[in-house]
Amino acid sequence: MKRLLLFSCFITLLLSACSDMRSDVPITRIDDYEMLLAGDLEAEFVGTENCLAKCHSHDRIYKDFQMSVHGAQIDANTGLPLVNCESCHGAGSKAIENIKAGASCNTQAFMPILNFPAQAQALVCLKCHSAASTPNLSHWSASTHANSDVSCFDCHKLHQGPQQKVDRHDMEELCTSCHLQIKSEFAQFSHHPVPEHKMACTDCHNPHGTANDRLLKGSTVKETCTRCHMEKQGPFVFEHADVSEDCTNCHTPHGSPNNMLMKVNQPFLCMQCHAGHNDDHHPGLLDDPRTPDDNFKQVFYNRCTDCHSAIHGTDIPSSKGKGSFIAR
Repeated sequence: MKRLLLFSCFITLLLSACSDMRSDVPITRIDDYEMLLAGDLEAEFVGTENCLAKCHSHDRIYKDFQMSVHGAQIDANTGLPLVNCESCHGAGSKAIENIKAGASCNTQAFMPILNFPAQAQALVCLKCHSAASTPNLSHWSASTHANSDVSCFDCHKLHQGPQQKVDRHDMEELCTSCHLQIKSEFAQFSHHPVPEHKMACTDCHNPHGTANDRLLKGSTVKETCTRCHMEKQGPFVFEHADVSEDCTNCHTPHGSPNNMLMKVNQPFLCMQCHAGHNDDHHPGLLDDPRTPDDNFKQVFYNRCTDCHSAIHGTDIPSSKGKGSFIAR
C-alpha cells in the first residue's frame, strides 16, 4: 500500500512538472524581437521615402535597387515579402533625425552589418530568404561555405548595380579568388571552358549547399557529368567495371595537362588497372621474335582508345561474347 501511494505521488509530481515544461512563455513580442535583430531598439522605421527625402547621397543606389528583383518586391501586389532599405540596414529614424540640408545621413546609426561575423551577415538575408528561397537554401546552414565563414555579402554585391546575382561572366573570377587550386587547374592545357565563359561554376555546383559531396548538383559525379555528356550516360550492356559511377577515377573535372582531362596519359592510365597486352591472353603485341626490344614500344607509343574507342560502355559484344569496348 505504501509503495502504491508513493508511486501515485511520483506520477502526480511528474505530470505537473511536464505540464509546466509544455507551457509556452514568449520571450518578447515578435515585433520587438525583429527590431532587436535589425539594430537599435530606440530607432523607429520611417520608410525609404522619408529617408531619401532628407538625404540624396544614396539616390544612385536606390535607382539600382528599384531596377532589381528586390525593388520589385516593394509593391505589395506582388505577394512577395516587402523589401526596402530598412529591411537590411535597420530602423533609420536616428540616421536622419538631426540631418542638415545638403548633408548626408548618419550611417553610423544603422546596423553595422559589415562588421558582423559571417553567420550574422547571412542571418540578415535569411530573415526573408529562409522562406522565399527555401528550395535553394535548404542546405545552406550545413553547407561547406556557411561553415567556412562565407557570408552572402562575399558573393552578392547588392549596391553595385541592379544585377543582384553573380553574373556568369564574372563567376569564374569570383570563385577562384578563394579556390586558388581550382584556378591553377583551369590554366592547364586541357580544361572545361569556364575561363572562356562557355560554362560557369554553377553548372555543376550549387554554392548554397547540397546533400552531395563537393556541392554537386547531381547526386553522383556521373549524374552531374552526364547532364552535358549524355552519350556517356548509358546504361550499356557492357559497362566499364566499377568506374561507371565516378568519372573522376580517370578524369580531373577542372583541368589537366593531359588530353581529355585525364589524370594520367594513355596507355599508363589504363595500365593502372589493366595489364594491357602484356599477358598470356593478349600476346599479339609482344611475341614478335624479330623485334624483341621494340615489343613494349608498340604498347607505350599507342593509345588504348585508338582501338577501344567505346571505352565508357558499349552494347556490342566481342567475338568471344564479352565487351571489349571496340566500336564496330
